[in-house]
Amino acid sequence: MATDMKTAAEVMLDELYNSGVRHVFGIPGGNSIPIYDALTHHPLNLILTRHEQGATHMADGYARASGKPGVVCVTSGPGATNTLTGVLTAMMDSIPLVVITGQSVTPNIGLDAFQEADVLGMSFPAVKHSYMVTDPQDISRIIKEALHIATTGRPGPVLVDVPKDVSAALIDPTINRPMNIPGFKDLPVADPEDLKVAAELMSRAQNPVIMAGHGVILSNAEEVLLRLAEKMNIPVTTTLLGKGGFPDTHELSLGMPGMHGTAYANKALSGADLIVSIGARWDDRITGVPEKFCPHARKIHFDVDPVEIGKIIQVDCSVVGDAKASLESLIPLVEPGDTNRWNKQIARWKKDFPLKYRKEGKLRAQHIIEELADMAGTEAVACTDVGQHQMWAAQFVKSTSGKNWLTSGGAGTMGFGLPSAIGAQLARPEATVYTVVGDGSFQMTLCELSTAVVNKLPIKILVVNNRYLGMVRQWQHLFYEDRLTGVDLEGNPDFMKLAAAYGMKGFRVKRSSDVRKTLKAAMDWNEGPCIIEAVVEQHDNVFPMVPAGATLDEMIIEAPRKKKSAEMEVV
Repeated sequence: MATDMKTAAEVMLDELYNSGVRHVFGIPGGNSIPIYDALTHHPLNLILTRHEQGATHMADGYARASGKPGVVCVTSGPGATNTLTGVLTAMMDSIPLVVITGQSVTPNIGLDAFQEADVLGMSFPAVKHSYMVTDPQDISRIIKEALHIATTGRPGPVLVDVPKDVSAALIDPTINRPMNIPGFKDLPVADPEDLKVAAELMSRAQNPVIMAGHGVILSNAEEVLLRLAEKMNIPVTTTLLGKGGFPDTHELSLGMPGMHGTAYANKALSGADLIVSIGARWDDRITGVPEKFCPHARKIHFDVDPVEIGKIIQVDCSVVGDAKASLESLIPLVEPGDTNRWNKQIARWKKDFPLKYRKEGKLRAQHIIEELADMAGTEAVACTDVGQHQMWAAQFVKSTSGKNWLTSGGAGTMGFGLPSAIGAQLARPEATVYTVVGDGSFQMTLCELSTAVVNKLPIKILVVNNRYLGMVRQWQHLFYEDRLTGVDLEGNPDFMKLAAAYGMKGFRVKRSSDVRKTLKAAMDWNEGPCIIEAVVEQHDNVFPMVPAGATLDEMIIEAPRKKKSAEMEVV
């Protein structure tokens, strides 16, 4: 009988593999050794990272690009706490992760043992659910439950804390305990009466706007949203995380709304008589002060999570359910209204207030981002870090699929760009993957260049180098009378020497005239990752911009002529 026994760690890996998981991201330590020992003779592919935060962002990028859950395995104490930034990132953006953390042996828990930490308690506000495995025979059931919870309904991260004596224990692998999730509810189905009310409001509206969020992508509702928009002839604005859920290239597309959204998206929202939010949570970067947000528009909210209904914006109608199923039920109920005059007005706004930037003088970040996106094409996977470059990428990268646009939204996590691109490339090895990072955010996780090099991943890493923490500098410049503090990145490495140190290709571009030539050389290099350093204008700001506390119709369209915020003109 003993020869048929397996360690709980081996059974756990078998359960992951049988559920379709193929990659595990992480770095080992003392209390996760039994799990890593089991990986030595298992078909699961270990991606050894250089930091636990990088591991969670890689699993996150893998999940976003593939639609499958990402899996992380790390050790206890600081290994576990290092994942929390990535766990929060996934939670805020509804990304399915299973994060497995080693833990001190059961008798030592609570005794401040070496590398012990209450990661279970620390994780509670940042996860969909957390487990500590106390019975080794429960390991298979718990992994099944963790994967189920992470991937169903509104997705999110699940943490599984495994004491070392539990993972090392021998158990009977034939004992399969059934899932037991008493508080877990099946996916809600849209109420037919709510759908009728929504259909009536949409059919009567003359100036409607659809605001599509991440829920459209998570529910694979992109095609049905396109059918709805085209049937009703309604323009669509996509949130930062909803980008690609409706094609950026479509004539009805308004691009991104909100703080750094397109002027015409914000003008459309301000002038709308009906706003239909689908899988978007009325984020503060869009609504600003909720009481002042589009007070003359009626509002409909489609969301899978009932907690989001009325949390920020009071709505006239709500539909709780999966976005794809809800929209499929809605389409037969709606009748197209007369939106021709409205769409003509929007066309004028697009013509009068296009996205633009200066092309003369020093190299502009917007220029090289736009050229890279154009050269890579809409089938490429575009990843970003967080900062000014993220907003410029959201403005100038044209995406036609939500799984081709990866960025940290809710948490705004600097350091996300490189590791998420690694995860995306592993999820889709045939795809072109590039990431746009700032010189500041890049340095938070640049140790993962090793992971990209070792795995020979042909990722294009565009480092937008303006020698500043640009977004903070922009706020200090516009609203704090240019009192700059803590934003000068003096001491940056020589990024070409950095590339050489990691055994990578490096390209540097300083002039606009060299952009296409340099990018072509980088795109042609596919034997591993490469860095493209763009030395850009230092003091460019992201516009349009809606200042904090302002309404959408108070946005600043272009750079103000005078420095002080009190003297800025709004359009």
